[in-house]
Amino acid sequence: MLLDAHNRTIRDLRISLTDRCNFRCFYCLPHGEPSWAKKEKLLSFEELEYLAEIFVSLGIEKIRLTGGEPLIRRDVPVLVEKLSRLKPKLSDIALTTNGYDFARHSEALKAAGLDRVTFSLDTLRRDRFEEITAVDALEKVLDAIETARRLGFDPVKVNAVIVRGRNDDELVEFARFARENEVSFRFIEFMPLDSGHDWSREMVVPGKEIYQKINEVFPLKLIETTRGSGTAWKYEFAAGVKGEIGIIAPVTEMFCGACSRIRLTADGQIRTCLFSTTEHDLRGLLRVGASHAELTDFIKAAVLKKEPSHRINDPAFVQPERTMSFIGG
Repeated sequence: MLLDAHNRTIRDLRISLTDRCNFRCFYCLPHGEPSWAKKEKLLSFEELEYLAEIFVSLGIEKIRLTGGEPLIRRDVPVLVEKLSRLKPKLSDIALTTNGYDFARHSEALKAAGLDRVTFSLDTLRRDRFEEITAVDALEKVLDAIETARRLGFDPVKVNAVIVRGRNDDELVEFARFARENEVSFRFIEFMPLDSGHDWSREMVVPGKEIYQKINEVFPLKLIETTRGSGTAWKYEFAAGVKGEIGIIAPVTEMFCGACSRIRLTADGQIRTCLFSTTEHDLRGLLRVGASHAELTDFIKAAVLKKEPSHRINDPAFVQPERTMSFIGG
């Protein structure tokens, strides 16, 4: 098992395939073109396959491919097929996408061995969608979600970052969407990972408030009494109604004590927390010809430095320089 210094077992690896994105969401990349990593700094699929094999040998059971927008990277199904060779030790391969180009790749991803897919969708209103993302693509995303359901991805998850004054008036609409489309809809508190550093606590809609507003219209029943190593409190609707609600509240109900995740950025840096202010250069070691054993020891050492918590609520909290697009969610 891969253990950190706080006796947490690390089972989940988030791999960012690119720091680029074709959306400009106000809470991530609101200020135009950032400074993208140069192509030669990105890990190749062969490098990712090799490193994934090491991570899995250390006990990683789940890999999620993220970005930026991962499907900007060419031939993602090829990488999924490579990672699928690590099954059954690797039990789950997932993808988080904004959905813009998912339908075009969906069948190839399914055939390659992708198990699950999560879509980002912060509004169900066309005009607001363009305000949030700077792209008029709501119908494309809705079509992508339906395509995933039709192809048998299970569960299909939809993530919405809830921000006060921007989309918190759609909570019930989101819940209705989950019921009608039989998806797992995840509500995520707004975190300080925006490039403009405009985050403020007043913009956070607490998870308990999200629950209360939905529960008033659609009564919710807690599925499990603990989150375990997961991030969401999970709720089901009344008997016979499909769909699920998840509430992820890292600001008001932090879950760091049970965190099982580490991240590998597109340019090959290990990040032990979304809010890490230091990174561990795995790419540099790999490309100078380090042995399998040396890479293994480096990963173990990096994991031992995993922070006890994210410290968002600490007065001395320092927002990381990289935004979510660069880190990989």
